[in-house]
Amino acid sequence: MNYQIVILAVFILFALKEAINGGLFNKKTEESSDSIVEAISTVLLFAVSQPFALFSAAFLMSLAFPQYEGALADTSIFLQILLLLIFDDLMQYWWHRASHTFMWLYNLHRAHHNAKYMSVRIVFRNNFFYYAMMPSLWFSGALIYLGLGWVYAFYLVVKLTVIIGAHSEWKWDRPLYENKYTSKFMWVVERLISTPSTHSAHHGYNDEDGVTTYKGNYGNLLFLWDVIFGTAKITRRYPERYGVKGMLKAQWQEQLFWPLVPSALQKKRKAQKQLEQDAQSPQ
Repeated sequence: MNYQIVILAVFILFALKEAINGGLFNKKTEESSDSIVEAISTVLLFAVSQPFALFSAAFLMSLAFPQYEGALADTSIFLQILLLLIFDDLMQYWWHRASHTFMWLYNLHRAHHNAKYMSVRIVFRNNFFYYAMMPSLWFSGALIYLGLGWVYAFYLVVKLTVIIGAHSEWKWDRPLYENKYTSKFMWVVERLISTPSTHSAHHGYNDEDGVTTYKGNYGNLLFLWDVIFGTAKITRRYPERYGVKGMLKAQWQEQLFWPLVPSALQKKRKAQKQLEQDAQSPQ
């Protein structure tokens, strides 16, 4: 079966669960531009950014290392999964972490956090250039060239299932925390993969609520990276509010296409500079 169909099916299942709970569309904190950002960013990712990165990386590999095409195709599946975890998931952890460290890179990622809610709708909500430049996609393209194509398809289904579940408004982990038979098992799960609790904490609005962490819980498939690199915050709770505290409002064009579309702050500074120049110019 085509892996894209499986991923779509997973997405629809989580979306239906949200819809049944009455929380997929018309969210209380939703703004008019949110659906535009989410629809366009998702289409651009799968139609442009991801294919561009994967095929460009494979093309560059064919120019630089034509003799290594398919060289890893017959290696152990465990080795191939390990390579994908390191060069895709770990690299995405560092890309995500860098996006919360450097302001210029955060401008490419802020669309993801501009949503004031958790939902499957925001899974692929990011600036076009955030994905086009994402190192993990380029590394994945190189690994596919080396022969990891089929394993990558399987790996991507698992990874996106975890990521979609972690963003969903349906808190699938809550009953497992509350059940005395699964609670101890969840101690392992929540340190291994991203869950609604750990990832929603990363999207929280107020870092004084005891749950939210702006500078942590960056993991996508594996939350283990946060545990290893000291950025994990585990509370088994969920923020009451989501979004970006203190950030200027951004129009959907800026969220999707900055720096081609300047930010509100840049426009403000440009206008102020123009006023100062006009004031200093001779009358």
